[in-house]
Amino acid sequence: MKPGDVLVVNDTAVIPGRLEGKKETGGKVEVLISDFVGGLRSNRENGHFVSECIVKASKRPKSGTRFYFEEGLSAEVLKSGNGTQTLRFYSESDFISLLYRIGKVPLPPYIKRDAEQATPCNDMTSYQTVYASSEGAIAAPTAGLHFTKALLNQLSASGIKIVPLTLHVGYGTFSPVRVDDIRSHKMHSERFSISEQTAEAINTARAGGKRVIAVGTTSMRTLEYTSDAKGFVKAGSGSCDLFIFPGYRFKVVDSLLTNFHLPKSTLMMLVSALMGIERIRAIYAHAVAARYRFFSYGDAMLVRSPR
Repeated sequence: MKPGDVLVVNDTAVIPGRLEGKKETGGKVEVLISDFVGGLRSNRENGHFVSECIVKASKRPKSGTRFYFEEGLSAEVLKSGNGTQTLRFYSESDFISLLYRIGKVPLPPYIKRDAEQATPCNDMTSYQTVYASSEGAIAAPTAGLHFTKALLNQLSASGIKIVPLTLHVGYGTFSPVRVDDIRSHKMHSERFSISEQTAEAINTARAGGKRVIAVGTTSMRTLEYTSDAKGFVKAGSGSCDLFIFPGYRFKVVDSLLTNFHLPKSTLMMLVSALMGIERIRAIYAHAVAARYRFFSYGDAMLVRSPR
């Protein structure tokens, strides 16, 4: 990286949004809160935390189904959608405080935890970036896990400008592609926010011929979604559902720092769009041969846009 370059990080923070409970019949159920920000707004406006959730149960729950959790917390299914359900939560105490007491960090399924043994680390702090500050994600923006405060300070001292945006990682990032024609795949939307200061820093850098480097696919999708045809980013907030696949023309980002992703995923399609399919195949062949680590705590690559 060179002085004047802008490094864009996603400051979303992972919430303990996984709840284990039981159905009225006594069967087990697991609920993952996937729209925490929407739930907060509902809680302020209507007095109930209502959120889109991912429900894991023996059968797809119908509207009106009730779930029961620890400390008197319960939930009712309001409606079902495309792989998710909308739940209304009921509790006598403050819901947010209760969630942070009984909820669990929604770790990816390949990270195993034994309920009878102490965990090797505190997931609530370890499965977060060092700059996480805006609560709402169900998964960490894992490219950011490679940074320490010391490294960020070193970059700043070298003239690299570090700016945040927020995209709350949700179901859309991990939803599998189940269609034969990837153009028919529909991304679930995820809430984002970009400040005036961040947009100005990025636009100034681009106007001055400096590079914009996205930390993670979430930062990249947010920047590309909020930019105009000339690549200038607009401040604001909303919902991002941009699906980037080969053939996409990048407008803002020059380079991307990202982990090694699962095949057949939207994330793999994004990096293939950036680098070209054949180049990505060569990169992954090297990673497999050299026994790189994949997924959340794995190795990363810094790749450059050909534009």
